[in-house]
Amino acid sequence: MSNIWTDRWNERYSNEAYAYGLEPNAFLKQELEKLSPSKILFPAEGEGRNALFAASLGWEVSAFDIAQEGKNKAMKLAQERGLKIDYQVGNLSELNYTPAQFDAIALIYAHFPAVIKSELHKELSNLLKPGGTVIFEAFSKSHLNYIAQNEKVGGPKELDMLFSIEEIQNNFSNYEIIVLEEKEIELQEGIYHNGIGSVIRFVGRKK
Repeated sequence: MSNIWTDRWNERYSNEAYAYGLEPNAFLKQELEKLSPSKILFPAEGEGRNALFAASLGWEVSAFDIAQEGKNKAMKLAQERGLKIDYQVGNLSELNYTPAQFDAIALIYAHFPAVIKSELHKELSNLLKPGGTVIFEAFSKSHLNYIAQNEKVGGPKELDMLFSIEEIQNNFSNYEIIVLEEKEIELQEGIYHNGIGSVIRFVGRKK
């Protein structure tokens, strides 16, 4: 991924405050508590709030991000909480994950550049065991209307970086759909996710 992207996220995570707060995402929390702890991967994990929540439940947690500053904040939090996660920095293609390594993958506001996002979903799916679970929440294409009303709700302003139900169906076509919906929700996550927005939520089980 380009240096522009890396620099953008390093800058966001370099502040002392946690950009999206310290508490786990509400949808992730709800869905993760339904599963038995095993091996889970958090792509684009940022400052670690979600990965560390999973670790607190007993999951064996792996995470990655392009921003070293994100890892620094996550590991500081891990030390404070007495938790252990494996956190790598780099693009997925550079990392040493193996096919069918994980029992679950959590994609929480993992917005990638439009040219790679669908392919990246398929590459991540290869890392999941048959019967494994994907938990996904990210902004929908309708979300641009909400940003126009309130920029504090956050999220990408490029339509192609946002998601549709059809896109998720295509990217995860070999999955049993447990949840797939577009929903208006209220976010209160740190500095950058505050207000009413539109999201796609997906829980799927790999066939």
